[in-house]
Parts: sequence; structure tokens; C-alpha cells
Amino acid sequence: MITIDDVMTAAPVIPVLVLDGSHDPRALAETFVEAGLPVLEVTLRTPQALDAIRAMADVSGAIVGAGTVLNADQLKQAEDAGAQFIVAPGLTEPLTRAALDSGLAYLPGVATAGDIMRGLDLRLSRFKFFPAESSGGLPALKALSGPFGDVRFCPTGGIRPDTAREWLAHPSVRCVGGSWLVPAGADLDTVGKLAQEAAALRP
Repeated sequence: MITIDDVMTAAPVIPVLVLDGSHDPRALAETFVEAGLPVLEVTLRTPQALDAIRAMADVSGAIVGAGTVLNADQLKQAEDAGAQFIVAPGLTEPLTRAALDSGLAYLPGVATAGDIMRGLDLRLSRFKFFPAESSGGLPALKALSGPFGDVRFCPTGGIRPDTAREWLAHPSVRCVGGSWLVPAGADLDTVGKLAQEAAALRP
């Protein structure tokens, strides 16, 4: 079973995917893996999400997880669909305990020092900084990383191709979440090119 560090260090950018059926999920996963972005976060925001996770989980080299997981029931559904990691927009004790019990790699969202301290109390030290830009951007993350030197982050929310490299250069940042990789109406060739550019962003 993979660890959250495995997830966060596999590639500089984790595609954050809201899938509505306009792309074949298996072909999409193959495109990302070939481009160098093997970690895929499928958000549970559409009726197609769980089926997409099932299809993507069969792609060789893909590390597929579920995002926007809000409670233990959704975590179980994602696990049953083949998700290897879980991403939550915030941090709650019931979901955290369910994630720890499941053994799945888990990345909850934090935005404040209090959030991080509650996570540390629950034996966590890897977090999604979310929503990154509207929570103060890189200056806020730099300030938070000071008192929490062993904590590592995946900033997500408002990260753009032209700002991702600056985020990735900070030592507390292991990767970033990117929602720009599947633009509306884009074909797989376009997605592949965007993914290759993202895979090359590691400073």
C-alpha cells in the first residue's frame, strides 16, 4: 500500500479532475501517465467520479485517488472503487480516524495554524494547503511553515502554470494540485501537452 509521501513525491503536479463524462477516463489516465503525471485526484463532485476511479485504477502506472471526500461513507465508496489515496478539503476528526483505520494514504486540507495543530494531534504531518491562493498564497504558507518545520504541503486552489514553479521551490512544498490540466473542450493531445509541461515544473 502506498504512503502519502509516495503520492506527494511521484510528480510535481497532481491533476485535480472534475470528470463529467466528456473524456474516457482510462484514456485520460493513460495520457497523464505517459506525460509523467501518474498521480490523479478524481474529485467526488460528479455522478461519474466513482466509475472513473474504477477505470483509471486499472491503468498501469497510475496512482488514483479520490478528492472532495467529506465523510467516512464517501471514503469507503472511494476505497471500494479502487482509490489508493484520499484527499479532503478540510480536516475533521471522524474522517481522519476513518482514513487512518482504512490504511489509505490521506491528505486533508488545512488553512490555519489551528488546523495544522489539530492534524498533528491526530498523528498527521502531510496536508493540502487549501484554498491556497485565497488563504493568503505563498506568503501565508511561508509563515505557517516556520513553526511547523516537519510538516509538508500540497498547495491546491488557484495554482496556475505560471505560479506553480514558485510554490514548488519552497522547501515545505512537496507538490501542488492543478485544475488547469483538462480545460473545457480540450482533446487528449492538448491535455498531454499541458501534462508534459506540468511534469517539467520541478525546480
